[in-house]
Amino acid sequence: MLIIMGGSAFWLWRHFSEPAKAPYTFVQVGYQDIEETVLANGSLRPIKLVAVGAQSSGRITKMQVQLGEKVKAGDLIAEIDSLTQQNALQTRQAALANSQAQLAEKEATLALNEQALARQKQLISNNAASQSDYETAVADVAVTKAQINQIKASVDEAKVAIATAQVDLDYTNIIAPINGTVLAIVAQEGQTVNSSQSAPTIVVLGQLDRMTVRTEISEVDITKVKVGMPVYFTVLGGADTVYHAELGSIEPAPASITSDSAITSSSSSSSSSSSSSEAIYYYGNFTVPNDEGKLKTYMTAEVHIVLGQANHALAIPTSVLGTIDKNGHTSVRIIDEQGTISPRDIEIGINDKVMAEVRKGLKEGDQIVAGDTVAKSSTSQDDEDTGQPGGPGGRPPMGF
Repeated sequence: MLIIMGGSAFWLWRHFSEPAKAPYTFVQVGYQDIEETVLANGSLRPIKLVAVGAQSSGRITKMQVQLGEKVKAGDLIAEIDSLTQQNALQTRQAALANSQAQLAEKEATLALNEQALARQKQLISNNAASQSDYETAVADVAVTKAQINQIKASVDEAKVAIATAQVDLDYTNIIAPINGTVLAIVAQEGQTVNSSQSAPTIVVLGQLDRMTVRTEISEVDITKVKVGMPVYFTVLGGADTVYHAELGSIEPAPASITSDSAITSSSSSSSSSSSSSEAIYYYGNFTVPNDEGKLKTYMTAEVHIVLGQANHALAIPTSVLGTIDKNGHTSVRIIDEQGTISPRDIEIGINDKVMAEVRKGLKEGDQIVAGDTVAKSSTSQDDEDTGQPGGPGGRPPMGF
């Protein structure tokens, strides 16, 4: 009798201690804001970024700016030793003075020759001079005029040489081409720069009041994206601040086009094959104001390009949807007030891969089947795995 009572009690404990099995789980249709976006990485750059170089060779005698200093267009950045350029300018000026002196001499000779020619004309009209003397006077005037023209050309050449020498002298003063902030100082005071082959960079200037976000858009998403779409982004150091803008431009080809074999003959077959296996990204660009200066050069941005938005829309999880056709039609299973489950054709709109907008077929409060039988608790599952009744180790609870 005691054994029977104990067995009955144990059965009751097992029966009521197991959780009730629900055949389905449900979600309720409600209202929610939905946004479909393309996620991309971006890099921040000043709207204008200029490497200020030296067009004159020589030793840097003075740096006039410091890192982070704001400058205006025309401000002096650095000075290069200008002794060679000053000497060249003085040489050109001396050559001009020499040509001008020769010109004055020939103009005086021309005046004298023209007077001699006038006398010869008068004498020959009176048959008092020979024809040869008259012809010599004519030739002297013509030769002197030609010499004057030649010297005038030398004067013009000397003036051009002076202007060139003046420009070379001016190049020894490195001038800021734009308003901006000194982002980098590449050359130091006392360093010798050589501009014979390329212009060596002295400083890097950037306009930081507006920043350009250069965004990598994958080839999978590029067909969905258009100029003018809303965008927003955050930076790693300030995820709580969201910056909004519009997509300003999309570059028509990826940056890798510069290594295409049709453009450069130096590209090898191995480099072409390796580049073709890499992911292809197209760059989209937009600008944002940076009046407070929080955005820094080359910060990383997490960019969201908004493809579509639905505010306060009927929404359900995408996990409950069936196959979606090209028109947005699909089906779900709903349960009515009597507990009957039946399929329902619906039309969805904006889909962010987590929630989907319901345009037709459902109303607020409808119950959608989200899944089948709920899994048992881990404790009951462990009990079944052991094949023994009761708690851990197969022992019945205390009292049995």
